[in-house]
Amino acid sequence: MSADTRGQAPLAILAKAPIPGQVKTRLMPALGAEGACRLHERLLRHAVGTALAATSPQRITLWTALDHAHPMFRELADRHGIRLRAQPEGDLGERMYHALQAMDAPGVLIGSDCPALTPALLKRCQAALTDADAVFLPVEDGGYALVGVRRADHRLFAAIDWGTNRVMAQTRDRADELDWRLVCPARLWDVDRPEDLDRLVNHPHLISMTGGRYR
Repeated sequence: MSADTRGQAPLAILAKAPIPGQVKTRLMPALGAEGACRLHERLLRHAVGTALAATSPQRITLWTALDHAHPMFRELADRHGIRLRAQPEGDLGERMYHALQAMDAPGVLIGSDCPALTPALLKRCQAALTDADAVFLPVEDGGYALVGVRRADHRLFAAIDWGTNRVMAQTRDRADELDWRLVCPARLWDVDRPEDLDRLVNHPHLISMTGGRYR
């Protein structure tokens, strides 16, 4: 049996409970509330699988939202041995800062919207914190799919227009103000809008995750 090569750096996943009408709302015109919810659940399970392929389960924390006691969260924790913690109140920046600040060592944080993130790229981002102050994976819509820091600083997330195409650009400005060395190993895409669905369905290694269908 080969040795476990998964890393020991902390990893956080921000996760919303799969509740119809409250997740992937921008996809509801194309998929309906139930279809968008099913896709959200598949994406979240995929994100957890990616994290587990790169990081030891005892170093993974799933930060929950909407329904902290949702059965899916309990199932993931029991099956894989990952930890559950409730996201605090506040905007996205406040919640990301809280998760990063809770880490006992340099680590990374991901969401569940970016199936293009691979275990190899995740490990690359974790390794980047050996030299860089922060690591990001920008996505095409102007946001980012991953943030990692050597030390949490609330100022990194200040005055950001969350949910807009200015998020990554404004975050670069905050990093410059902190005099941080920021690295971006890759640029990816995420699944937020109806136009993202065709690429998801046609992406070869994701067909098995989606079954090629959402409804």
